Amino acid sequence: MPREKKSVEDGLINKGFKLKEGDHHRFIYYTIEGNKKSSVITKTSHTPKMKEIPDNLIGQMAKQCKLSKSDFLNLVDCPLSLEAYENLLKKEGAI
Repeated sequence: MPREKKSVEDGLINKGFKLKEGDHHRFIYYTIEGNKKSSVITKTSHTPKMKEIPDNLIGQMAKQCKLSKSDFLNLVDCPLSLEAYENLLKKEGAI
């Protein structure tokens, strides 16, 4: 299910990701404790015409964030808390 690009980007920022501009909007996850940069990175396109992120790209972003697609949607839609997300990353060995 496609999602509005702005709401996905805002959801990532609200959950500990920081935006870094480059050839794409890069979102890098920083840990709660110590605000340390992690290896968890995802990105969105600069393309102004792209108002929604299609389902296939949502799936790719989920993998980059070390989540299932449903968990990723819960992350950006807010039911999955920052603390719960970080605990999942710790279990996966991503941080």
